[in-house]
This record gives sequence, structure tokens and C-alpha cells, in this order.
Amino acid sequence: MELCALPAAASWTHSGARVGFEVLFADAGRLRGRTSAREDDSIWYVGYEITVGADWSTESVEAVNATISGDHEVALTRFPGDRWTVNGVARPDLDGCRDVDFESSAVTNTLPVHRLAFVPGTTLDVPAAFVQADDLAVVRLEQRYTLTSSDERGHVFHYESATFDFECELTFDASGLVLDYPGIAVRDR
Repeated sequence: MELCALPAAASWTHSGARVGFEVLFADAGRLRGRTSAREDDSIWYVGYEITVGADWSTESVEAVNATISGDHEVALTRFPGDRWTVNGVARPDLDGCRDVDFESSAVTNTLPVHRLAFVPGTTLDVPAAFVQADDLAVVRLEQRYTLTSSDERGHVFHYESATFDFECELTFDASGLVLDYPGIAVRDR
């Protein structure tokens, strides 16, 4: 599966589970984004900066959010052996994760798509350090990706999360950014 370079900027409209908007600015080894949304009775925004290595593994993450109950900050660092700290505290429950995934974002699904050599029909387990939108709490996310189709225009994956008992078909563009995340977000630029 071949991927083109990420665009310098992209945006999504959140719909379904939440109403909102997300923007991404990408440059060498860094993804910077902001997302704001309303979901049920919660209203929040999350700002993030993700640093990735040459192999697209997450190296560090800084995030801030604001909700009606106040502001939060979180910093994640991945060390050799896929060990993590959250705000400087070791988190062995995240051992084995190579990616971060934000509840508030359609962007973070691009990390495993860029990092792994997917073969059509083969399912790969891709656990991630999952950052919740409302309080920036970090939990382990069990997820699986199966490449179902791929061509020069884009890629489709069957996505499953045992953590949230959720599955869908994720459509990506040729650069590996989500075009359609059913019930979550649609790319508009």
C-alpha cells in the first residue's frame, strides 16, 4: 500500500456522535491540531501536538483542553520497548502501544496506517494510548485494522475496537488521512 505525503493542512466536520470541527497542520514529524465539539451535554475543545519518528511511531504528545469544569493538560512520552509515561508517571498498562489516539480526533487514525505494512485481507492488532476528550484521561484502546481495498485514490479499512464494542469501515485518502469515519467525522478539506 503506497501513501502520498500528508497535506500541510486538512479539516473535518464532526457529525453523528458529536457536532464540531477539527483542523490539522502537518509538517516534518509533527501533527498539530485543534478540535472543538458538543457531544450530548458536554462541550469541549482539545488542542494537541504529536511528534512521530521516521517510522510514524508516536514519540511524544502534548495536549490541552477546556471544558465547563476547567482546563486540563497532559503529556505522554513513548520510550524504547513501547513503554509510556503520562505526565511523567510510568504507565505499564500502555506497554506495547506505539500510537496515540484522541477521542476527539479523526486525525490519529493515520498513525498506524502510515506506520504498518498492511496487506489486503490481513488483520493487525494496533493497541493505542487513548486520550479522552473531556478530561484528557489516558486509557488503553484495543483496536484492529483490516485493509479491505486500496488503489491510487485511497484506502478502505475495516476498523474494530473491542474497548468500545465498535466497528465500521474507515475510508482514507491517498495520503492516509480519514475521509469518512462513519458517525464521527467527514473530511471537508
